[in-house]
Amino acid sequence: MSDLHRACLSLGSNIGAEKNLPKAVELLREVGEVVSISSVWESKSVGFDGPNFLNACAVFLTPLQPDEFKEKIIRPIEANLGRIRSSEKNAPRTIDIDIVLFDKHPLNTDFWEYAFVTVPLAELIPDFEHPVRREKLSEVAGQLQGQVWIVKREDVVLSSRID
Repeated sequence: MSDLHRACLSLGSNIGAEKNLPKAVELLREVGEVVSISSVWESKSVGFDGPNFLNACAVFLTPLQPDEFKEKIIRPIEANLGRIRSSEKNAPRTIDIDIVLFDKHPLNTDFWEYAFVTVPLAELIPDFEHPVRREKLSEVAGQLQGQVWIVKREDVVLSSRID
């Protein structure tokens, strides 16, 4: 099992989110092992005046490298759920899956400044050091929760939730 990589994924949806977020987790489980998954969090759309997003984070084991993982796993799941990419990168979407951490290496540190990534991720790896702020993820998540509107959605349950 040492040839498997740990990918921390951020999942978000603001079109049919109550259906698409759980379906994305189900599709991930069909192609590999979802080790853990956060609660679902609702937040305002960032960078675009659209419906609120539902977000969660998951830890996924994969033998693939990040680029290959995106092409062979993420893009097909997004396509399956009707994701349409447009020139407006913050436009509403059925699903968006991003790799935010790969084998303890942060990818795209811009993501880490958003509560919709940091708050659910902190549930899974609270003691991980934030790549920009150099504080525990749980501390940064607490700070961000005090700065922006984000609420836990207990009514949206992801099938692979592990407590």
